[in-house]
Parts: sequence; structure tokens; C-alpha cells
Amino acid sequence: MLRLSVLDQSTVVTGRSPDTPIRESLALAQHCESLGYTRYWCAEHHNSPSQAGTAPEILISAIAATTSRIRVGSAGVMLPHYSSLKVAEQFRVLEAIAPGRIDLGLGRAPGSDGRTAFALNPLAETAADHFPAQVRDLLAWLAGEKLVEGHPFRDILAQPGGPTIPEVWMLGSSDYGPQVAAYFGIPFCFAHFITDGRGVDQAMALYRETYRPSERFPQPYAALCVWAMAAETEAEAARLFASRAMSRLARDRGVFAPLPSPEEAAAHRYSEAELLRLERLRARAIFGTPTVVADRLRALAAKHGVSEIAILTTLHDPEARRHSYTLLAREFGLAAQIPLAAE
Repeated sequence: MLRLSVLDQSTVVTGRSPDTPIRESLALAQHCESLGYTRYWCAEHHNSPSQAGTAPEILISAIAATTSRIRVGSAGVMLPHYSSLKVAEQFRVLEAIAPGRIDLGLGRAPGSDGRTAFALNPLAETAADHFPAQVRDLLAWLAGEKLVEGHPFRDILAQPGGPTIPEVWMLGSSDYGPQVAAYFGIPFCFAHFITDGRGVDQAMALYRETYRPSERFPQPYAALCVWAMAAETEAEAARLFASRAMSRLARDRGVFAPLPSPEEAAAHRYSEAELLRLERLRARAIFGTPTVVADRLRALAAKHGVSEIAILTTLHDPEARRHSYTLLAREFGLAAQIPLAAE
């Protein structure tokens, strides 16, 4: 049975204070737990007027403390910005807050512009080159193990210890992430919502063909993260999607602005080239009635051989977003699954 999870970017929208999405994320996580979703992942972005989620580890803590079953994690922590030890300590604390429910999704991309990357880490120019070594050290620290022989920090342990450890994932939208995930024997999630599916076949093939079994994951485990949205009618879904479409057009021009309302999108005067781009966006996007969206998600999962899809839904109206997740939960019968922490 296909598992459904959630990716939340804490999207900033027009007409509301930019700190509001953080509180909306807390409410949505509790709602999605009640619906039977498997995981709730928080994204990391910096210096962006369009996304409020700059510190996923803090938001994860608040969500973990106010839920009881759903797995909570990052998608992801952009590791080159940080010390592996500090990330290990943060997620060991999170694991103590919600034992057996914490996921640590890792990424190599900056999640920001180049100047902001340097503001986060003065060694940003070369930080990404050390990503595999950072992952190696992080995995050891999370597991309470000593680092490799000869490592200058070999005798340092990440605290607090405990009987459970976070589940580490690798995220990516290129060929790099799946190869790192395969090497370390950890799950991989492809960011379909970034590429609109481009490159997913090659990434999944690389991951499965080069996978090295680990004790925790003797078999590869892959997932997709997809933008999708459901509404009661096709007309309402199309109306709501207009916000996403206008935002994507702006992003393609390098403009990262608060998400417009459907009314703002409808009133916008699009150029001829933009109208053609909108048609292509609509053709690829996954939105519509619950049955239509569910059928497309199932087909996507079958095509790429995954048993889990994380859904990103960015809408101007928080009630419409909650309703979309509700409709899909009903369509998939999630409440009957009650996944995952004890499995």
C-alpha cells in the first residue's frame, strides 16, 4: 500500500504576516497526524521572502512535542552550512523528545543564494566538497559510534545518547544525492517537485544499482516528493492552482516572492510567452479532484517503483490546503493504515 507523507515549506503568502506560516505549519502537522500521514517534513530555506522555514530543527521540535504518532523530520538540513557534530546533537535531542519518530533528511544544495551561503558558513566555497565526509561523521555521531580511526574528533560523542536514533534520508534532484545515499545505505527521496520529474529515472536507477546494504536498511528504500493538490471539483482545483502557476513563473525569472492569492493570479496580465508556459505547467502539474490526483500519484509510484510519496501543497488559503490533505487521506484510506513508528 502506498504511504503518503507531507513536505511543508512554511510558504509565505500575500496579505498575511511572514511569521504566520510557522504557526500554520504547527496546526497542519497536527491535522495531518490525525489523518494518518506517515511523516511530516520541514524544509530549509534562507533569505527568501517566499519561505519562512529557515530553521527546520526548531520547527521539528515544536511539532514533535505537540504530536504523538507521526514521524517528524527535515527535508532537509543543508549540511554544508553546519558542523556535523552540531547537527548530530540537535537531532539526538529531537530523538529524546520523540523517540522513534525523528527523520533527518540531508541535502547538499545551499537552499539560498551564494552570498547567504557565505553568511551561514564563511567556508562555503569549499564546504560542499566535504559533504560525503560530513555524512560519514554525522551517521557515526547519531549512532553513538566512534569516528573512523585517526579522525581528530574520534573520541567525541554526540549527546544525549539513547536507545533509538533518527532515521537518516538523503534528498536530491540530480544524480549526486542518490549516489551518496547508495554508498551509505540510507533511504533516498527525489525532489520531483523541483524538476517536474526530469532526471528521476536516472536518479532512481543509480540509487538502486549502486546501493550498498546497511544494517538498518538491507534493501534500498526510495520515495518521491511531489507537488499535488486536490479540491472538490476540477474548477475549484484549477482556481487554486493559479497561485502556484503564477509563483512558478516568477521563480523561473529568479523572483522569489510571497505566494499570490488566486484572485491576484486571475487579475494578472500574462504575456503570450507566459500563457504558453502556463499551459505547460498545467499539463504537468498534479491537481484536480481526489480521484484524479490519487490515480496520478499511484501511477507515478508504480512507474518509479516507490512505496512512499511526500506531498507538497502550497496554497494561499490554509483551510484549502488542509482540505486538500484531508481529501487525499480519504481517497487513500490513510486512517486505516496507522503507520509507522513501531514497525
